[in-house]
Amino acid sequence: MIPSTPDGVDVVLPCLDEAEALPWVLGRIPPGWRAIVVDNGSTDGSAGIARALGATVVEEPRRGFGAACHAGLTAATAPVVCFCDCDASLDPALLVPFVDEVRGGAADLVLGRRRPHGRGAWPAHARAGNVALALLLRRRTGLRLHDLGPLRAARREALLGLGLSDRRSGYPLQMVVRAADAGWRVTEHDVPYLPRSGASKVTGTWRGTWQAVRDMNRVLAEPPVASLSPVAPPSRGNRP
Repeated sequence: MIPSTPDGVDVVLPCLDEAEALPWVLGRIPPGWRAIVVDNGSTDGSAGIARALGATVVEEPRRGFGAACHAGLTAATAPVVCFCDCDASLDPALLVPFVDEVRGGAADLVLGRRRPHGRGAWPAHARAGNVALALLLRRRTGLRLHDLGPLRAARREALLGLGLSDRRSGYPLQMVVRAADAGWRVTEHDVPYLPRSGASKVTGTWRGTWQAVRDMNRVLAEPPVASLSPVAPPSRGNRP
């Protein structure tokens, strides 16, 4: 297990039955960074595999993508925290330039814009929903983003200051909405999106898709939180 250092990076990896993907994902964590695998009730031995591969494992029994992500965020101690799915659809090594951008002060939140590589990497209905969500986000915040993907990096203390409250599928969207409300500089960069290992817990089922849509609509309907503090120095970022 690699402990965090004062200038280190923690990578939060929400995990639910990802035993097959874990070796590849953890093998792609950049040297010197710490992997925090948040086990969200796996029954396939994912937690044991992650520990054996040197990751820090956090148990989060409350089901939900947001619950797992936030448990990892609160367990993190490094100045910069990254998020990445644990299903081998995204390469955590791609986070290196994201972290450099945050550390260098060019952005406060960096997102990966997913570009599908390979058959079945991103179902058509999921891509269509993502486009619609990006348009709704622009209407709500002014941000010109194309994707609300899970690959992202930001400073830990600033993320905690957003007071994120969603514990289900709306968590990634709420992070971006509240960051925009606080005047953060938000950027995005293309990243290859690979066919995931196993079935998706969200877009792989109609129930999961409907739950995600409901969670995200709830987040978009939230009024701006006046108490949010901007990351200094505040900037309009990629607002139009």
